[in-house]
Amino acid sequence: MAFVEIGTLPVVERLPGWRGRYFDSANMTFAHYEFDAGATIHEHSHPEEEVYEVIEGELEITIGGETQRLVPGRVGIVPPDTLHSVKAISNGRLIVVDYPVRTLSGHLSRQAE
Repeated sequence: MAFVEIGTLPVVERLPGWRGRYFDSANMTFAHYEFDAGATIHEHSHPEEEVYEVIEGELEITIGGETQRLVPGRVGIVPPDTLHSVKAISNGRLIVVDYPVRTLSGHLSRQAE
């Protein structure tokens, strides 16, 4: 069984207002983000499926042209190769999971130990 101490992972600010700590399992990439109100992630796509789970705060996410607000208790699932974008409505925290493992530039992840 593997364990990860999230607080010991380095913080990477991949985009302004999006600070994340990353780690990988054998099949998935996990990102624990803190985000600032007004921060955005431009429209993009990638071959990995991606799941957004808001822990605190509020996001507006557009997936394949459909826009919804995510608050704690709501999840957004982005299918592979689907255009999506994100805007932070308030400060908050979220978890993003990519399947399969994703190679990110500036991604200082560590394999679960």
